Amino acid sequence: MISTTAAQMQQALHDRLAPTQLEVIDESAAHAGHAGANGTGFGTHFRVRISSPLFTGRPRVAQHRLVYDALQEFIDQGVHALAIEVL
Repeated sequence: MISTTAAQMQQALHDRLAPTQLEVIDESAAHAGHAGANGTGFGTHFRVRISSPLFTGRPRVAQHRLVYDALQEFIDQGVHALAIEVL
C-alpha cells in the first residue's frame, strides 16, 4: 500500500516531470530512530525511481534538481531524506 505522502509526491512528479516510469517508495519504517524520523514509521524517508524525457541531455545533478524542485513543498513539510534513482 502506498502512503498518502508517497501518493501525493507521485502526483506532483507526474504533473511536473511527465515521467515514463515512476515509483515512490516510503522507506521511513527502515529509518526509525534515525535523524529526521518522526516516530510514526512513515512520511520522512523516500526513494524515487524515475525516468522522464525532461532528463534527456542533462547531467545527473540537473536531473536530481528537477526532482527536488518538483518535491520542494514536501521537503518544506518534513520529508527528511530523498534517494533518487534516475532510470
